[in-house]
Amino acid sequence: MAPQTDESGSRPASPPHPAELQARERCAWCGTDPLYLAYHDHEWGVPLHNDRQLFEMLVLEGAQAGLNWLTILRKREGYRRAFDGFDPERIARYDDRDIARLLADPGIVRNRLKIAAAIRNAQGFLTIQERHGGFGTFLWRYVDSVPKQNGWRSLAEVPARTPEAEVMSRDLKRLGFGFVGPTICYAFMQATGMVNDHTTDCFRHPELGGQAG
Repeated sequence: MAPQTDESGSRPASPPHPAELQARERCAWCGTDPLYLAYHDHEWGVPLHNDRQLFEMLVLEGAQAGLNWLTILRKREGYRRAFDGFDPERIARYDDRDIARLLADPGIVRNRLKIAAAIRNAQGFLTIQERHGGFGTFLWRYVDSVPKQNGWRSLAEVPARTPEAEVMSRDLKRLGFGFVGPTICYAFMQATGMVNDHTTDCFRHPELGGQAG
């Protein structure tokens, strides 16, 4: 059974038993690292609507720019600690002292531009909530509020960006967001289940609503 979010939007926190990670066909990108496998099996592509968790994923996807996603997964708890549990209201008020604190924190990617973008993104998040009633409500409009079911047979077929991601990127940039280019936006859409981009040979593709063939 595919993992589900609870009423608050939380995802399963416990990694699967090692035996569960064996003998399954998966997307070629996830490799063999247990942390990566657990993320692929239990999070990537699961529709996510909780506002704070969507904000977390957007910040983490921006932090990944130029890096490997596994690097970000390994620093995820460091980010949650350093960024006050990804509370947008608190992050939006960060000042120079907070920036200095973050730049000295080895638990995150210590990049001044990415840190500054996270603060601006928190401010943009609050603007969107005020204007549209919810961050998730705003973002899910780009797929008409329904996960798009793709049928890619191999990793080579999966696009790096789509027209929907380009529009999302443009709109977020207009609101002051940073590190939200079309490629980052599409990776975000894939991660949060706005699109099902598990390849058709992956066991998660049908579990998340895709039809092989």
